[in-house]
Amino acid sequence: MANYTNTADTANAEDVVEVLNDLLENARDGEYGFRACAEEVESPQLKQVFQNRSAECARAAGELVQLIRRFGGSPDDGGSVSGAMHRGWVHVKGTLGADSALSMLEECERGEDAAVARYRKALKEDLPADVRALIQQQADGAQRNHDEIRRLRDELRASK
Repeated sequence: MANYTNTADTANAEDVVEVLNDLLENARDGEYGFRACAEEVESPQLKQVFQNRSAECARAAGELVQLIRRFGGSPDDGGSVSGAMHRGWVHVKGTLGADSALSMLEECERGEDAAVARYRKALKEDLPADVRALIQQQADGAQRNHDEIRRLRDELRASK
C-alpha cells in the first residue's frame, strides 16, 4: 500500500479518521454479512460468491485500518447495529427453506445499496487526494458487488 499522508487544503486528520472509521464499519458489516450468507446458503456457487465478497470486504477493512493509523486515529471495533440486524435477518431467512437463497440475495442487495451510499457520502468530503483515490477504488468495488448480487438475484428469480 502506498504511504498516505495528508495534503494541504483538505480536511484535518481527525475529520479524515472519522470518515475512514465510518467506512471501516461499513466494510466490516459487509465482511460479516457475506460470511453469514456463505454459512447459511446451500448453493455451492452462491457460497463461493459470498465467501469471495466477505474476503474482499476484509481486505478493504485492512486498508482502512492502515490509513486510520497513519492519520493517528484508532480503528473502531466491529460493525454497526444495523449491520448486526442485517446478519440476523440473513440467519432467519437461511432457515426458511426453498426461497432462502433468493431472500439472502435480496438482503445482500439492500446491504450493498447501503454500502454504496456510504461511499458516495464519503466521497463528498474534503479528503486528501490519495485517500480519495483509495475510497473511490473501494466504492467501485462496492458497486461491482452490488451489480453482481443484483444479477444473481435476477437470474434466480427468472429460474423460478
